[in-house]
Amino acid sequence: MKRISIDPITRLEGHGKIDIFLTEDGEVANAYLQVPELRGFEQFCVDRPAEDMPNITNRICGVCPEAHHMASSKALDELWHVDPPPTAKKLREMFYSIFFATDHTTHFYALGGPDFVVGPNAHPSERNILGVIKKVGMDIAGKVLKMRHDGHHLIKMIGGRPVHPNWGLPGGVSRGITEEQREEIEALGRDAIEFAKFSLQLFNDVVLGNPDYVSLITGGLFTHETYNMGTVDENNHINFYEGMIRVVGPDGKEFAKYDAKDYQEHIEERVEPWSYLKFPYLKKVGWKGFEDGMDSGVYKATPLSRLNAADGMATPLAQAEYERLFDTLGGKPVNHTLATHWARLVELLYATERWVELATDSEITGEEFRVLPTETPDEGVGSVEAPRGTLTHHYWTDERGILTKVNLIVGTTNNNAAINMSVKKAAQGLITKDVEIKEGLLNTIEMAFRAYDPCMACATHTLPGQMPLEVTLRAPDGEVIEHLAQNLD
Repeated sequence: MKRISIDPITRLEGHGKIDIFLTEDGEVANAYLQVPELRGFEQFCVDRPAEDMPNITNRICGVCPEAHHMASSKALDELWHVDPPPTAKKLREMFYSIFFATDHTTHFYALGGPDFVVGPNAHPSERNILGVIKKVGMDIAGKVLKMRHDGHHLIKMIGGRPVHPNWGLPGGVSRGITEEQREEIEALGRDAIEFAKFSLQLFNDVVLGNPDYVSLITGGLFTHETYNMGTVDENNHINFYEGMIRVVGPDGKEFAKYDAKDYQEHIEERVEPWSYLKFPYLKKVGWKGFEDGMDSGVYKATPLSRLNAADGMATPLAQAEYERLFDTLGGKPVNHTLATHWARLVELLYATERWVELATDSEITGEEFRVLPTETPDEGVGSVEAPRGTLTHHYWTDERGILTKVNLIVGTTNNNAAINMSVKKAAQGLITKDVEIKEGLLNTIEMAFRAYDPCMACATHTLPGQMPLEVTLRAPDGEVIEHLAQNLD
């Protein structure tokens, strides 16, 4: 059996490769997304003080440390049985909305966007952020750079550092904001709303205005009918910071709605021997393999999944774009994986609107931004919507607050089964015995995983027991004494 390897895959966080296996007739028998790294954060957090977790787990990833920081802080709230005051909750959500807008900007313009702005078949040297700038012009590049600069400036102002915040605590946050800071946050937020509107217009012109791209998005090559997951508020509108986790079926009907602390009643994690990533699935449906449909427990937790799982957006401009997306693509649910890029921009607009709503809230500059814990810690679950999907932190401690067990289900882990299904379907649709395999074709296969914006460092938690290992023992003069190997190709 012939193997084609895309190694390394590009424009993602972390490292990975795609292995495609062909039959003797040149047809695709199977394809796998493989991640040749193991981080193992769940294990080396054990025996540490739980209060250190917001500052430890945000080192998992340099792209979305704020997501881990927030989920961890919320887990500590529950662990110590303490409810943060309203000002603390609003500060956290405002901070998180700023991060969300900044992160979505990064993915659309630097990671996913080059495939559409420059073109999937463009030369690799052009299919990157520099190629995007060349294609759209320096004025647009300036808007992108300003948006990212403003976001990281405010993340540092509020959270203490521009990349790895040190702000969240059990019961609240370590400091509030002044009126002067609030005014700057509001002003930059209003600029961010205009940027989000501009980005949606750019998508409309460059992507939706290109019939070839529309055909690629809506065709069967990148379509999967799975369950969809996302966090919603009391009105079933999207909320990134808090709410109930809602799951809808491939038919769009509600399948489950539960509090994050009850996730183990709904989610099971499967391990495969060929991957360091686990494969979560819906426990009440069951694992049927890498299959679509109502009888398969595979689900997705992406920006598009959140739109599918919600009944709408909680802000007016984003709601209008939400309706336009579903009206254009034929109603809910939308199962076209590449439409996730559009959904990401709808969320960008929502994040900026919510940012300004909170910046103009009368309680945002309140002086009570933490309640000190007084109870004995035991067990806590914290959950937020990371840009890449629902993020869950689950901690167990002894009576001193020392961690005895940690479980993390991150956005990319939720999507692992669907990513592998998307890669295989794209490969089977694009590679046949009569097709010449060129770089542009392989990049189009990569587009299948890129829509999920995967974060491999966050997701690699399991050691399946078949780790490749090669050891050579040498004498002082360099002579080989013994050679040991396991699980090598």
